Amino acid sequence: MIRVEGLKKSYGSIQALRGVSFHVAAGEIVGLLGPNGAGKSTIIKILTGYLQPDEGVAEVDGLDVVTHRLEVQARIGYLPETTPLYPDMTVQAYLKWIADLRQIPAEKQREYISEAVYATDIAGFLNRPIGKLSKGMRQRVGIAQAILHKPRLLILDEPTIGLDPTQLVEVRQLIRRLAERSTILFSSHILPEVEAVCHRAIIIMNGEIKADARLSDLAATNNAILTLQRPIADFERIVRAVPGVQKVERLPGDGGLSYRVYGAADADLCPSLYAAAVQHGWPLRELREDRRTLESVFNELAMQAA
Repeated sequence: MIRVEGLKKSYGSIQALRGVSFHVAAGEIVGLLGPNGAGKSTIIKILTGYLQPDEGVAEVDGLDVVTHRLEVQARIGYLPETTPLYPDMTVQAYLKWIADLRQIPAEKQREYISEAVYATDIAGFLNRPIGKLSKGMRQRVGIAQAILHKPRLLILDEPTIGLDPTQLVEVRQLIRRLAERSTILFSSHILPEVEAVCHRAIIIMNGEIKADARLSDLAATNNAILTLQRPIADFERIVRAVPGVQKVERLPGDGGLSYRVYGAADADLCPSLYAAAVQHGWPLRELREDRRTLESVFNELAMQAA
């Protein structure tokens, strides 16, 4: 659905993108992450036809975004960070206006508007002025305008910012439903939101891709967490002798009974550590794979990029 190859863009002496490349398959929900100024907005502006790249190729649904700009824009639904709403218009009038702008034929507008209203659950608010709606409901209206023309690609820029916990859950559920018919590129700097919604994350820093992987792969490590019920003499020495173990680190708290055991590349430590526990009679309380959060991955990359 998206193909980006060697994308470069500068604003004067500032290099916003430094040869960015990534692909997004149809049906994926992909999080585009990065700190402010990393290049996220520049990528979105290029994909939506608002900017031209200095170098490289960007395609949506097989169409070049520069040479086929209008055709690409017809395939994209876009919710910018500042939702393009008019507070004095009613929800119904606004969606009718968007349908006209999208050049949806008059005989099909009722069907298209009804589907967008049903998908975003805003039927009870059609006759209300947009300015009288809650923040969460305005986001729903913004999403309704983005999906009104049944786009193949939906680009959401910070769609959950400023929402309360209940509204966050509702918008997350809505995004998952929308993914049943559209590919979704979800730009955010709120990492828990990406973890809750996306299949995959692309992390960009200083105009370069630093990570591009499924969330499960980003979280995976070769390490294990082991917790004892009571202290064991020579425990660390014995663990270091287990095949595949590179390092043993006692974790703070928990009475000094928890350890992180670092494994070599491709090591699967849990079976070997369990076998050692059985052999030596260790009173295990916990033994599990060590999983990283998206936040810890992001912070590691930020430290490397600094």
